[in-house]
Amino acid sequence: MNETKPPAIKPGPGSGKPGGLNAEIQARIGHQLRAMYDDVVKQGIPDRFADLLRRLDTPEAAAAEVASQGTAQKSSGRD
Repeated sequence: MNETKPPAIKPGPGSGKPGGLNAEIQARIGHQLRAMYDDVVKQGIPDRFADLLRRLDTPEAAAAEVASQGTAQKSSGRD
């Protein structure tokens, strides 16, 4: 039988491994990700999440929240 090998993938310029992304492509991806995440950060935290975080920051509230979740799980019949 004649078996043919698939063509070898040659690394791009600036990449240290076969099939890797070159530095220019990595830089473009990094720039796009930063732009996307900057938009997310600028949106801020919804008021209800901020309120929940404030309540959980106090040790008493955190202990009460954990205790109420444990009680809710026991009363639901799930073990």
